[in-house]
Amino acid sequence: MGVTKTENYTARQNALAAVAKALSHPARVAILDHLSQVDACIGGELVHELPLAQPTVSRHLQELRAAGLIKGRIRGTSVNYCINPARWAEVQELFSGFFNRKISAQDCR
Repeated sequence: MGVTKTENYTARQNALAAVAKALSHPARVAILDHLSQVDACIGGELVHELPLAQPTVSRHLQELRAAGLIKGRIRGTSVNYCINPARWAEVQELFSGFFNRKISAQDCR
């Protein structure tokens, strides 16, 4: 099987795929659910919210940060995480534009 070449796709298609990849694990969705309900959360607190080990939570946080969905601010020996509101709005618009398009076919025949 060949390597997928992202340059063969539009910027919008690549952006959608990158965010979809970041959302592709239920733990990451759970982290975003939690962070969307609080002002900020120390990374260690998320371990108590999820049935995952601390290194696993850290890896998921890293993926969400790489996608720009969350921000982290160092506070002493810990990191406070929160939703990145500017990126959140961009992603809402991106997915809204994708799923709100009128589709041509009503049924596959």
